Amino acid sequence: MEALKERIRTEGKLLGEDIVKVDSFLNHQVDVNLMEDIGKDIAEHYKGQGITKIFTIESSGIAPAVFAAKYMELPLVILKKRSSRTLSQNLWQTEVISYTKELTYELTLSKDYISDQDHVLIVDDFLANGEAATGAIRLIRKAHATVAGLAVLIEKTYQPGRKKLEEQGISVYAQARIACCQEHVIEFAPD
Repeated sequence: MEALKERIRTEGKLLGEDIVKVDSFLNHQVDVNLMEDIGKDIAEHYKGQGITKIFTIESSGIAPAVFAAKYMELPLVILKKRSSRTLSQNLWQTEVISYTKELTYELTLSKDYISDQDHVLIVDDFLANGEAATGAIRLIRKAHATVAGLAVLIEKTYQPGRKKLEEQGISVYAQARIACCQEHVIEFAPD
């Protein structure tokens, strides 16, 4: 998606050679028009694939997932990283390691929002090592539902996430694929 790539080029900041900071339009300040275009693109890509729900992981995937759900006319379920007093029973949980934050958390899904009849699309902001997506897949499979695929805004192709997911039979749709980050320059992989 060219508009997303342009925003990454102009506003993305490199923190070392592994982390791309895009908080000016994605996760601290949100460009809702760009997120709407991203959601439309995801909806178009997955049109007609029998998807029944969209899942995302709090919090950076929420904005694009809301618009994908809107255009696909589907419910959106947000997987939680923190437990709360209102989300304490009848749960599926799995442990996930966050690449960016370098910590482990319990990814949580209420059993009320998934059934074995669901065909779920996961929408997330980044794909690097594939840990968050793999955690979401584990939760979906615990409920005996199926995974339609993973749509990500930004994939770091130099990290093993896509390979790990494809080895599990998961298709990946990435709107911007970063090939490398060197000397303050972000290079994109061909589509």
